[in-house]
Amino acid sequence: MSTPDSQDLHLDTLAIRAGIERTQFGEHGEAMYLTSSFVFDSAAQAAARFSGEEEGYVYARFSNPTVTAMQTRLAALEGAEACIATSSGMSAILSLAMATMQAGDHVVASNGLFGATQQLFGGILSKFGITTSFVAATDLDAWRDAITPQTKLFFTETPSNPLTEVIDIAGVAAIAREAGVLFAVDNCFCSPALQRPLDLGADVVVHSATKYLDGQGRVLGGAVAGSKAVTDEVFKFLRTAGPSLSPFNAWVIFKGLETLRIRMEAQSASALALAGWLEAQPGVARVYYPGLASHPQHALAMRQQKSGGAILSFDVEGGRDAAWKVVDATRLMSITANLGDTKTTITHPATTTHGRISAEARATAGIGDGLLRIAVGLEDVDDLKEDLARGLALR
Repeated sequence: MSTPDSQDLHLDTLAIRAGIERTQFGEHGEAMYLTSSFVFDSAAQAAARFSGEEEGYVYARFSNPTVTAMQTRLAALEGAEACIATSSGMSAILSLAMATMQAGDHVVASNGLFGATQQLFGGILSKFGITTSFVAATDLDAWRDAITPQTKLFFTETPSNPLTEVIDIAGVAAIAREAGVLFAVDNCFCSPALQRPLDLGADVVVHSATKYLDGQGRVLGGAVAGSKAVTDEVFKFLRTAGPSLSPFNAWVIFKGLETLRIRMEAQSASALALAGWLEAQPGVARVYYPGLASHPQHALAMRQQKSGGAILSFDVEGGRDAAWKVVDATRLMSITANLGDTKTTITHPATTTHGRISAEARATAGIGDGLLRIAVGLEDVDDLKEDLARGLALR
C-alpha cells in the first residue's frame, strides 16, 4: 500500500496512515524488520545497492524499512520534504552540525537551550573549530547583531527548556534568510501536533523522538527533518558515523505517532489547568507557561502554537531546599528528568538537566535554585494538584 499524497490529508490521518508499506502478507499492523543486513540476488545487485545506482536496503546502520516508515510519517507530520532518524535527540543535533558545518564556521544559538545542547555547541564542537555565540532568544536584534561572515547556522528551541520562552520563529527565520544562514528549530516541546516550524520559515526541525513522539517513555530516538538537500547531507554523516535509530525503536515511535495529537491536546489542557492553579498558591513566586496570560510571549505562543503545550515550570520561594521539599513530598509524580510521557514527571533543573553547565550560564538562562519543571501527563489534574500541595505546604 502506498500512502496518498500527504498534501491531501489532515494531520490526524497522516499520523495513522503515512509511511505504511504492506508486505506480500497483507498485514494490517505494521511489520518490524529486525535485521542487521539484507540479502542480494547477485554480486552485481550488491554492487549496485552499495554504490547507490539501485534503490534498496543494504545495511541497518543506514537503511532499514521500519526506520524508513517512521521517517516518512514524521516528515509528513512536519510538512518536510524528507527526514533522517537518529539514535537520540542529541545525536540528531550532532548529526545536523557535523553534516552542515566545518572548522572555522560559527553558530548563533539561543541562550536558553537544554543543558546538553549548550554543552555540545559551547564545548564539544569548539574542539573542532566551530564557535558558538549564545544570544537572548527573544531579542531579534541580538540574533542579527551576532552574525559574522562565518555564521552558518541559527539554532533554537521553542518553547525553551525549562523556562518555556517562546521564540518568534518567523522573525528569526527572516533574519537567517537574509543572511543566507541555515535555521534549525528544536520542536521537541510542541511536536508537529502543536507547532510546525517549517511552515513559519525554519529550514530544519530536530526532535528528541524520545519525548512526545514516542509518548510513553519507552525508547530513545531522534530526527532531522527538512529539505532533501539538508537531509541528504545528514544521511551521509549517519551512514559513516553510525548514530542510527534501531528498527525496534523506530517501530515504537512510528506507533506512538498515531496518538500524538490526542495526547498533546489532553496533556496541554491539564498543564493549563495546573499552571493556573499554581499561580494562586502561596510559596510559588512565578509560573512559566505559554498558555497563561502572564507569560511574556503569550500572544506570540497563541499565534504560532495550537496550545501552550504540556510543560510548565515554577519558582518556589526558599530556593533549593524548598524546591527539593516539594519534589520529595510527591507520591504520584515521577521524579525523573525525562518528559513527554503519559506519566507526569517533576525535576529540579539546576541539579539535573542543567547541572553540568556553569552557575553563570544557568544564571544567564534564568534557571534559579528554586525552579522546578513539570511535564504534565494524562493523570487527573486534581490528583496532580494534591500531589504538589503536599510539598508546597512543607516549604
